[in-house]
Amino acid sequence: MGMTDPIADMITRIRNANRVHFKSVDVFLSRMNQDIAKVLLNCGYIGGYEQKKDETGHDVLRIYLKYMDGKKPVLSDLQRVSKPGRRVYLGKDDIPKVLNGYGVSIITTSKGVMTDKEARAMNVGGEILCNVW
Repeated sequence: MGMTDPIADMITRIRNANRVHFKSVDVFLSRMNQDIAKVLLNCGYIGGYEQKKDETGHDVLRIYLKYMDGKKPVLSDLQRVSKPGRRVYLGKDDIPKVLNGYGVSIITTSKGVMTDKEARAMNVGGEILCNVW
């Protein structure tokens, strides 16, 4: 049986690995997951990512988690907003700020995957994938 929501799977794997202080986590490789990892890296929430092959020969995306002073996770929480059963689309004027600007919304737009701040600057709306803080 196939996976119905690979983005939610990625978010859950990162959240779980972060809570038990893993150095890295492997997630399903897709273009969308790579774009989300790129946004997380640009915002400073993860240490990096790379494409690897797992022991069975399948391509995976290895995400390196980041910790402050080696103990406290930089990433407090990730929350999935738009789901396959309930898509959330917002216009450029309706994009909310996460935790009054301390967090970030990751949005997929016609111009690619970006943060809420970048979407407001480019005057585009789109589907809100997740909130990060």
